[in-house]
Amino acid sequence: MNSFTFYAPTLFAFGEGEEQRTGELVRRFGGTKVLLVYGGASAKRCGAYDPVTASLKEAGIPWVELSGVQPNPRSGKVYEGIELCRKEGADFLLAIGGGSAIDTAKAIGFGVPYDGDFWDLVAGKLPIEKSLPVGTVLTIAAAGSEGSDSCVITKEEGNLKWGIPRVDVVRPKFSILNPAFTCSLPPFQTACGACDMMIHVLERYFTPTADVGLTDRLCEAVLKTVLDAAPRAIADPADLSARGELMWAGTLAHNNSCGVGRVQDWASHQIEHELSAFYDCAHGAGLAVVVPAWMTFALNNTDPIRFARFAVNVMGCEMDYERPDRTAWEGIRRLREFFRSLGLPVTLSELGAKASDIPAIVEHRKEKGFPFGGYVEIGPREMEEILRLCGE
Repeated sequence: MNSFTFYAPTLFAFGEGEEQRTGELVRRFGGTKVLLVYGGASAKRCGAYDPVTASLKEAGIPWVELSGVQPNPRSGKVYEGIELCRKEGADFLLAIGGGSAIDTAKAIGFGVPYDGDFWDLVAGKLPIEKSLPVGTVLTIAAAGSEGSDSCVITKEEGNLKWGIPRVDVVRPKFSILNPAFTCSLPPFQTACGACDMMIHVLERYFTPTADVGLTDRLCEAVLKTVLDAAPRAIADPADLSARGELMWAGTLAHNNSCGVGRVQDWASHQIEHELSAFYDCAHGAGLAVVVPAWMTFALNNTDPIRFARFAVNVMGCEMDYERPDRTAWEGIRRLREFFRSLGLPVTLSELGAKASDIPAIVEHRKEKGFPFGGYVEIGPREMEEILRLCGE
């Protein structure tokens, strides 16, 4: 295990009715005027908006609103939020929604105290040292942004979907997790969320670092929980037990408690960001296509033992001790079929992507740079091979 520093200061309020504490928690973390950030009707339809604003009103906290955040959140909405925050004197960001709303709020938060273009900070030209405090009311179990040290924004000029350099200053001060708010999600969104949280774990699980037994077991526990809970939540959207398991699994998958002390990979996310930049597809859907292909590529180029462990401990395969590679291949097959069983795409054509676009997708990645990946190094040639392994 490698040396590490782990700092995760977010207060989590989990359970039905916890949204009634919103005003109290904003006050607790220094907020006197809120910029409320959300998407659209879903924030109201799921039942979150009314009790949250009622709680702010009861606490005597004024707010202004920034709505219209889109999936794969855009820089234009961040610029709009920064301007609105400064104009109205808001000193606290409160996101209602999933990763898109939360990531937008985070970007506004570190953009407000910076005199230049917030994209300078996303691009790593300068370190992110300050941010307005951010709170969240989670309505989609998926991205884990409610507890993470990162966010992802698409810059409309150049269509660049980039994540910020990880920094603890952007972690939310509090996050309210009421599983009931996720019951109105369409099955496809629930499935995309389940895939996203699984891949957050797998990006940490596939590591060259030795002697990480505790976090290996934590990773496996979270993965098995999602494998169990996601089909139940899709079969019965009102199953609060399954919804609660998914909600907390999504948080643990990305607050880095499963990733400390080890080299992490993140190649699949880097590749998928290019797909969703090109096609504006759901992030989880893109990952369902990319990850089995990345696993196929990695297994062809590394020792099979870690993949065999995943196959046995997560996917329930029998170990073939004479040919562990056979066990590893079976684990990949079962993962792909699990994604398919949730209604997710598993090929480029099912995603709405085209194999003929692959060279352009790889070329577009050069703006961000090569190589990437902590488990298997990925350059332009390797990225193209992985995309071709995604299938038509």
